[in-house]
Amino acid sequence: MSQTNSTLSVDTLNDRLRTLNEDIAPIKRIKLSGYIQAQYQLADSGGQSSFAGGNFAPGVDNRFMIRRGRLKVTYTAPDNAKGISISQYIFQIDATEKAVAIRDLYAKITDPWTGSVSLTMGMFNNPFGFDISYSSGLRESPERGRMSQLHFPNEREIGAMITISGPKGSKWSWLKLDAGFFNGNGSPVGVPDVSDFDSKKDFITRFSFDRSAKSDKIKYSGGLSYYDGGFRIDSVADYKSGIDANSTTGFILQNTATENGSVAISNRRTTTRKYVGVDAQISYSWNAGTTILRGEYITGDQPGNSTSTRSPNDKNPVTRDVFTRKFNGAYFYFVQNIMKTPFQVVVKYDWYDPNTDAKGDEIGKSMIGSEKATNSTDVRYDTWGLGLNYQFDTNIKITAYYDFVKNEISENLSGYTQDRKDNVLTLRLQVRY
Repeated sequence: MSQTNSTLSVDTLNDRLRTLNEDIAPIKRIKLSGYIQAQYQLADSGGQSSFAGGNFAPGVDNRFMIRRGRLKVTYTAPDNAKGISISQYIFQIDATEKAVAIRDLYAKITDPWTGSVSLTMGMFNNPFGFDISYSSGLRESPERGRMSQLHFPNEREIGAMITISGPKGSKWSWLKLDAGFFNGNGSPVGVPDVSDFDSKKDFITRFSFDRSAKSDKIKYSGGLSYYDGGFRIDSVADYKSGIDANSTTGFILQNTATENGSVAISNRRTTTRKYVGVDAQISYSWNAGTTILRGEYITGDQPGNSTSTRSPNDKNPVTRDVFTRKFNGAYFYFVQNIMKTPFQVVVKYDWYDPNTDAKGDEIGKSMIGSEKATNSTDVRYDTWGLGLNYQFDTNIKITAYYDFVKNEISENLSGYTQDRKDNVLTLRLQVRY
């Protein structure tokens, strides 16, 4: 009798454990992750404009700030019989002293047969280039380059994307194609609604590869990217960079506000927003430590306005005259891990030329008739960054980084007859979890 009761007790316990495991299985598939970046910054001058974490307040030349405070929730469905997880759900927020904002909110489904084709829908990193999708928690410098921040504010878009990659184990597993359609108005901080305002969708694609040598000491990757988009022009005038009758570089009127506003909304003109880009990365592990070289170049046509090269990024119709410029820009990294120590040296160079038609003293010259002159928005910037990272452990990283910012000089542009004082020192503590 005692033995029977004992057997029943064991069976009951096993049943309860089995039920408990079934109940908690979905919870085990939820992963929480994130990081906090707290920093102190010292600027060359009070109130200066900056792409090292945003502009400084008037009269302020140093500050403490929470640059990023990320919390990411990932749910991954269990693998099927072929070892493929067919669905994934991502939610990520960013909490700082300025705002709490959604960074990612999307669902991803993968074909259950090969695992090589997937569909992603929602708000997520757009697939253009390398810099956009590379996590700020992993990046060796505190910020992305000036061009990336202006053309891809906060890196996210709302849309749908197809990803095709070579099946695992195949000879094509190192190739990948991302292609999707997006609203094209970005997801900047402070804009609660980034719904599409003009029914126009932007097409973004990247064809990439990722390989390593047999010894695994050398890893190399790269990609080609293309962006084709724009937005509808309502009752505003639009200008394009060009040369007037006096051979002066400026902006030539294409259509007046009256002309654009006199036709039906569905037939109004659309600006052209087209980019092409190429990126490459290589790392080599040797006795001196791991050496990383990385670079990316982008060029194209960018519609903005007279005071900014950002594209419109909220749900309101365009209310300011549109100025389209030909641009180019690039960034290059040299990263050296110091042997087996926790120290890492970073050298970065990036440039952004928002208007390749205007150079030096041409900027700021007066135009004739209805044409518009160039201004400080058309000035090229070159930035050198020098930094030292200390990886205290797998979760803690300390960074000291200095940005040397150089602007183009023009004798015809007030405030830009010499290099402006806008260098920035950043001291950052990052903790991952």
